[in-house]
Order: sequence, then structure tokens, then C-alpha cells
Amino acid sequence: MKKSELRFALIGCGRIANRHAEHINTQAQLVAVCDTDKSKANALASQYNARAYYDIDELLVKEKDVDVVSICTPNGLHARHSISALKAGFHVLCEKPLATNVHDCGEMIKTAERYNRRLFAIKQNRFNPPVAAVKNAIEEGKLGKIYSVQLSCFWNRNPQYYENSWKGTKDLDGGTLYTQFSHFIDLLYWLIGDVKSAKAFMDNFDHKGVIEFEDTGAVILEFYNGAIGTVNYTVNSYGKNMEGSLTIFGEKGTVKIGGQYLNEMEYQNIEGYKIENLPEGNKANSYGTYQGSMSNHDHVYENLIDVLSNNASISTSAFEGLKTVEIIDKIYSSVNK
Repeated sequence: MKKSELRFALIGCGRIANRHAEHINTQAQLVAVCDTDKSKANALASQYNARAYYDIDELLVKEKDVDVVSICTPNGLHARHSISALKAGFHVLCEKPLATNVHDCGEMIKTAERYNRRLFAIKQNRFNPPVAAVKNAIEEGKLGKIYSVQLSCFWNRNPQYYENSWKGTKDLDGGTLYTQFSHFIDLLYWLIGDVKSAKAFMDNFDHKGVIEFEDTGAVILEFYNGAIGTVNYTVNSYGKNMEGSLTIFGEKGTVKIGGQYLNEMEYQNIEGYKIENLPEGNKANSYGTYQGSMSNHDHVYENLIDVLSNNASISTSAFEGLKTVEIIDKIYSSVNK
């Protein structure tokens, strides 16, 4: 692959930033990184021969030749940092979730429009081979009318995962659906449609004093197209991740995408149609003891570069990032009604 001449800056040098830096370096040029933790900024900058900054405003003033700023800071800072970069004249790629409330998402989108810049949202699970295949089958009408959907997210996050971290805090994390499972919620919107209403029950069973929100939830969804759905999620799967699965019941077929992170076609029975010969997907993001979603950031950057260089279609727009946050907001708001 020929490297693009696009120049990137990376804000936030935590674990996921290493994945971003790897793919930027493979496909384009990483010229600057920034983190308030000087040791993290220096380490990442040294690895990729980039300039290190410890203040985002200083980077945005000095790095005028940068084309795209990738935001990898804590969830609660995404809006502030994205808006600052957009106002400074840069395109922005923002990690999930786009923000932790609907208002901030709207402000980010309005700023991008006002300054005529692109705002990209990361939804890498859309590139999972079985997910992409089911999306194509639905688009072609192979499943007919969609009746219902069941989303199961059964992962493990022990207290050590949250130690000395912004994760688990209401202000910077936002909730289990934002940090752990927003990619899964995105697929409900992408595959089934927009959510009309939600009703949820939640509790914190095993993380009291560790996180400031729920560790388990059970949700019922009503979609605008008439389908109904359920979401069952927890980070209390004993000892390790168990499952991330999506089952769709349609007029002409039933499919289940499973595995730990929606990486396996576990079941299909479709009238006159079969999904087969799927390519092997990327491995999951590895965080030591834990795995996250399938690591498809390479596809995200390929699309971003294609959009900016060749005016290609965007794989995930900021509007779709907003839709994920809207659905999560409806779920959380329903608990307090």
C-alpha cells in the first residue's frame, strides 16, 4: 500500500492510541502526539519520530501543516477536544463514543459544518466480516421484514481494570454502554434502524465502590420500523469475556453473529440463501488480560484517507455517531422514569 501524504496528530496517548499510531504510521504520517502525561507523550512520540506536546492548545497552534487530528482521550473529553481541533481548521477522527451526551454530539457536528471540516466517527465493528455480510443480506431483502433482534454482551471487567483510570467515572467514562458496548449499540442502529423507545433495568452488583454506574443491564427496545429488541449486558462474566452476539429474526430467515466480539457466524437459516466464504477477520484489540472489539482501525483509516483524498463515501458519519449516543441516552433515561 502506498502511504498517503496526509499528516496526522494524535491527542491522548493511552492504550487505544497505540492502535491508532500503528495504522497512521502504516498508511500516512504521524507528525505530532499530545498527552498531559509527559511520559506517555514522550514514549509514543519517540516510537514514531513525532513531536511531543503536553497541551492540546499548543499543538493546535504550532502544527498548522497537520491535516487530521485523531482524538483518543477519555470519553468525557471527546467533545471539547474535537471542537477545539475543528475550530483550529483540522479534520477530526474521534474515538467511540462520539461524546457522552446528545447535546455535545450536536455541538461537534455543528462546529464541523461551520468550519467546513470533516468529523469522522469510529465504528469498527461494521467491518467484521459476518456483520458486513448480514448487513448486505438485509439490504438485499434476504431476511424480509425484520421482526426482532437480541443483543447479548457478556464481558468481564474486574476491579483492576478500573484502577488508576478515568474508566468507571461518571464524568469521563459515562457508563458501561458507552465504554464497553457502544459499538454493539451502533450495530442495532446500522442493521435494524432507529430506536423509538426504550425501557431498562440496571444495577451495580459486583463493582460497588469501583465504578459510579451500572455493571449490568436488561433493556427492551421498540424500533421505528416496528421491530422489537432486547439488550442483555454485563461486565460480570466470571473470570473472562464470554460472548458478544447479535441474533436477528426476520420474515425469511434467522441469523446469529457470535463469538466474544461479533466475529463468528454462529447460525443461519435463510430462505434460498446462504452466507459463506467469509474472509478471516482481524484479531480483537488486546489489553493485557482483556480483549475488546475486533481491531478494524486499519479499515477506518483506509476509508478516512479515501474520503479526504478521493472524495469517497464515508463509512461512518458523525450523524451516525450521534445516533449511537441518542440510543444509549434513551436507555439510560428510561431507568429514571
